[in-house]
Amino acid sequence: MQRRWVLAGLGGMIGGFGGAATGVAAEVFEVTMSAADWRARLLPEAYAVLREEATERAGSSPLDAEYGAGLYHCAGCDLPVYSSEQKFDSGTG
Repeated sequence: MQRRWVLAGLGGMIGGFGGAATGVAAEVFEVTMSAADWRARLLPEAYAVLREEATERAGSSPLDAEYGAGLYHCAGCDLPVYSSEQKFDSGTG
């Protein structure tokens, strides 16, 4: 019985945080462009994946097998994303 009260209390606390979005600063990004600018910069497939949350077919990217040493950059804005030391094979393609 106590477990239900704890879970209900946690649910109420978490729910209370969702409505308190006022006063939170908007995210600031190093690269900001309009949708039209992103469309002009990216191929249609890249735009769909990078800007509209589409997905590539598993195993279809040549980068899936890329494990070269160095720094990996964003395909959209060319900012560094992660180093090769952090890349791993998740087995998901």
